[in-house]
Parts: sequence; structure tokens; C-alpha cells
Amino acid sequence: MPPVSALVDEPGAVRDENAFDPRAILPLLRSRIPDLPPGPVALRQFQGGASNLTFQLEIGARKLILRRPPSGTKPKSGHDMQREYRVLSALHGHYPCPRPLLYCDDPALIGAPFYVMEKIEGLILRRDLPPGTRYTPEQARRLAGNLLDTQIRLHQIDYAAIGLGDLGHPQGYVERQVRGWGERFGKARTDDVPDCEAVMAWLNARRPHDSPRPGLIHNDYRFDNVVLDPQNRLTIIGVLDWEMCTVGDPLLDLGSSLAYWVQSDDPQPLQRLRMQPSHLPGMPSRRQIADDYQQRTGRAIGDLDWYHVFGLFRLAVIAQQIYYRYRLGQTRNPRFQAFGVFVTVLSQVCEQIIERRG
Repeated sequence: MPPVSALVDEPGAVRDENAFDPRAILPLLRSRIPDLPPGPVALRQFQGGASNLTFQLEIGARKLILRRPPSGTKPKSGHDMQREYRVLSALHGHYPCPRPLLYCDDPALIGAPFYVMEKIEGLILRRDLPPGTRYTPEQARRLAGNLLDTQIRLHQIDYAAIGLGDLGHPQGYVERQVRGWGERFGKARTDDVPDCEAVMAWLNARRPHDSPRPGLIHNDYRFDNVVLDPQNRLTIIGVLDWEMCTVGDPLLDLGSSLAYWVQSDDPQPLQRLRMQPSHLPGMPSRRQIADDYQQRTGRAIGDLDWYHVFGLFRLAVIAQQIYYRYRLGQTRNPRFQAFGVFVTVLSQVCEQIIERRG
């Protein structure tokens, strides 16, 4: 087992296209955050993620996190800094998440609105485990159970009681999601990816009714958006990345999470897209996760394939929106060059599930 310091998620150098002068915000930080140490501010960037940008501000021994949207063409609904700040402000104290410290809507400081929050020090699991880290099959099973527990806990929060009753519009949510993601794909489609017409038609034709029990949903819930206690790698101490949080149907949130859940017996093209260690021995299957969710929440899932295909298509649209920005030259991040291939693979997996259904 490596030392705890080797497990903590750390930032790296700032990419040139995302750089800004952190000295421009230091007076604001000092006016709004009590007890900041004296001295200059150092800026570093977390390399994970493909949507909003995440930076570390280090002032003396104090570490803060700054979030801001990327440059270029983007949907406002996915990059609303004030909304994300509001969600964290309401959730903090009721749910494991970072404490927000300030929001700034003045783009003159760093080129975009942003907010700052406390940093939660811990381990974040990405595609593969950090060197020297391992989970036994029993530990992997318990970790997956804790991940689901924390998602269920979010779905069961009384969102109106914490001031988020007007965050979303649960009536008509499923129809809006299917229609909206289809429209976003049409706007961002490039000539080197499938048209996904058959997938969109299938989702629309078999669309389930809205849940009679709407809940607060994260909308991007997966391993690399949770922080684990480095002293106890089974314990979740924080959930990150709240940019798409809303009030809606929790089953669509589960379907979006299952789209990321590449299990050990999935075909090789899907394995290449795996973003988290869901393939480890002991990790449950998507079916087992869904059965566990139903049992513990009393929510009947019905057609699990529909929710899984919805999650896969939604993920394809998100990847396509990022790839569209790359094709337009609005980002030069080389990671995004392959996103068109990701969209193609996800579309093919959707079609295979649909064909299997007959």
C-alpha cells in the first residue's frame, strides 16, 4: 500500500489555453474569505474532466478550488456557475460535498464567471487504480455499494426543505430529456459520426412516464466525481461536479450512471471507453446495481435497457459537444481528438442493445 500522500488527487500545470493570472482575483479572495494566509497565490489545474475547468489556488498552506466554464461554444445549462454554487450552498451540511466560499459573475477578472470552494483532500478513482493500490473482491463489492448508497441518499433528500424546490421542473422531465438531448446532438453533429436517428426514435417511442417521486439528481454520478477517504478507501467523503444537478426523475440519473459502468464481460470496444475501475473482480453488474436500487428505494425500474440506452446516448451527446468544440478549434486539448470515435462506439452499443430487444 503506497503512502496516503501518493493517493491524494493532485493537480498539474495549467494548460496554455486555460491560463489566467490568479493575481487578478487575490483581492477578491482576501475580501471574501477570512483568515487567508499572507503571500502570493499559485495556480495549478486538474487534468481530469472534459467540461467545466477545475483549478487549485494555493495561498501559503491553504488550498482552494476554482471552477469556471471553458471557452467557446457550449450549452449554458451545463456551465452555469451560479447554479452550481447555489446547489453546493444548499447541500453543504446535508450531504457530502465541498463548502462553497464565493461566486463572481464578473468575466473581467479571468474571462468568465467562476466560483471558489474548499478543497476536499482525498483519493479519486479514474480509469485504473493508482499504482500499488488494490481492492479485494469483497472490498470492491462494498465500495460499489457505498457508491450506490450515496447516490440513493441524494435522491431521498427533501430538496424543497433545503431551498431547492424551484431548481427543476419534474413534470414532463423525461420527455424534455429525450427531446433535448436529441436536439443537442443535432446541433453539434459533425460529418464523421453516426446520425443516431434510430436510437433517438427508439428512445422516444418507448419513453417511460415521469416518476411520481421526483428527486434531486446529480446527472453525472460516477467514481471520478466522488472523493474517497485516503485512510479508508471505501468511504466517500465528498461528491464533486454539480454543474448538471437538477430536480427530476432519479431513474434517469441511475441510467446515466450505468452508462459509465463498463463491466468485465462487456465487449472490447466498450472496454476501451472505460473511465472507472468498474471491471474489477467483485464489482456488481449493471443488472445487480439496478436490482439493488429497486430493493432499497422501492422505485420500480421497469425497462432497464431503456434507461441504459438513454444514459449511453446522453453520454454520446456530451462527448459530441466537446468534440464539436475541438473540431472548431475552440479547444486544443489533444484528449478530445478521439471523442468522435467515442461517439461512434456509444452509438453502436445503443444499436446493439436495441437489436437484441428485437
